[in-house]
Amino acid sequence: MTRARITIDRDFTIGEVPRRLFGSFVEHMGRCVYTGIYEPGHPTATEEGFRQDVLDLTKELGATVVRYPGGNFVSGYNWEDGVGPVDQRPRRLDGAWHTLESNAFGLHEFMSWSKLAGVEVMEAINLGTRGVDAARELVEYANHPGGTYLSDLRRKNGAAEPFDIKLWCLGNELDGPWQIGHKTADEYGRLAQETGKAMRFVDPDIELVAVGSSNSGMPTFGEWEYTVLSHAYDEVDYMSLHAYYQEHDGDAKSFLASAVDMDYFIESVIATTDAVRARGKHKKHINLSFDEWNVWYQRGLGTDDQPAAVSKAGWREHPRVIEDAYNVTDAVVVGTLLNSLLRHGDRVKIANQAQLVNVIAPIRSEENGPAWRQSIFWPFARMAELARGQILRTSVDSDRIDTAQFGDADLVDISATWDEENGRAAFFVANRGLDEAAQVDLALRGFSVSRVTRAEVLRVPNGADRFATNNQAAGEQVGLVPLEGVQHDGGQQGAGRLTFSLPALSWAVIEVEVAVV
Repeated sequence: MTRARITIDRDFTIGEVPRRLFGSFVEHMGRCVYTGIYEPGHPTATEEGFRQDVLDLTKELGATVVRYPGGNFVSGYNWEDGVGPVDQRPRRLDGAWHTLESNAFGLHEFMSWSKLAGVEVMEAINLGTRGVDAARELVEYANHPGGTYLSDLRRKNGAAEPFDIKLWCLGNELDGPWQIGHKTADEYGRLAQETGKAMRFVDPDIELVAVGSSNSGMPTFGEWEYTVLSHAYDEVDYMSLHAYYQEHDGDAKSFLASAVDMDYFIESVIATTDAVRARGKHKKHINLSFDEWNVWYQRGLGTDDQPAAVSKAGWREHPRVIEDAYNVTDAVVVGTLLNSLLRHGDRVKIANQAQLVNVIAPIRSEENGPAWRQSIFWPFARMAELARGQILRTSVDSDRIDTAQFGDADLVDISATWDEENGRAAFFVANRGLDEAAQVDLALRGFSVSRVTRAEVLRVPNGADRFATNNQAAGEQVGLVPLEGVQHDGGQQGAGRLTFSLPALSWAVIEVEVAVV
């Protein structure tokens, strides 16, 4: 049996849990918008055409902020196409995903949907084919109260009150040669600087996210961040990061240690932003926005829903694109990626799991049919619900797993929070071991433990393998079940204690009632 000793001290905290850490992403890609969040005529559709079943699952997921409308899509998008009377909106070719865009769903529809979903909007602007002028005009249209051409046009289009969008992405993945309007770091840095400045002339209270590296394997990684911020440091508040992970050639051990790479990526970008801060003698810190992350199985032409195959099939409206079916292993990895983000919550202030529905998503839906939770829904939903208050530092002494890609890693991975107001502490724990249960001894210095209020585990269902998934035919066979056998003692000598056993290949959440001693 794997063993892990974990120590937590109430005096050693990282910072407040950033509520924007539990963000999602809606892009005009595949069936995320059309037949995902928006399907007039569906049995559950609202008057506006929004799928109520997907709205309900979005609320249950606990998403706090949603990035829109892309993604690669935004680098060729004219925001004006998505406002005004729907029957007068132009149909366009979307070169990013080789699809036909009807523009039946645009800014006003998304703002209405976000209000019903109870999420903050994170709006991305096109800095691929467009620039300063379109960006500042969009801010005026969205945020200015009235009395100007663009703000009055918004009012004419049905929104008397300003949208008051405060969080804006200055483009998307412009370091990537696949991107429409791909740029060098100097080209993008200057454009981001001038665009941000012009946008703040219209609304000085907005927050701006600069495009960072599309992944840590990019040949310009590090240099890109340094150069961009050398131009735009004073104009921006966040640097973005994107990362996707998958199991390659049956190498489950490396896949399960993906969060080691996420840790490296985050800490490298922090070091780079702080180097620019020191060199420029800037006062503020640039925080991080990990605004695309997830498990994504990037396959070749043999799979119909992969981008290359979609392109080969010709121009269509909302075809199926990367509709991955997630298994138990994927859910455990997603749980550890969430742990990495939370452990870095002092600097990672925003994170967006990509995407919300159908496209590599925790929620799946079928046209004129049902919606359901994928396996990866559960770690996100429980952490969004229970991670409150202070992030606690964790000291882990665990048996190790040796991996081909990322070296060795703890077999037991954990993040922890303490909500002083409600007297609760929550622990999000994964066992990366494929074959052995893990015995965990958790010491809580400075806390007494009075009772366990929640103990759940997501694991392989009885009789199934680690590749079990939820789907329309089989239903939701992968989910949370009670974690039995969690023991606690109150807090002798100033430290409470929890002991429990995690099944092989599992993710668990344990919440306890605590008091300071």
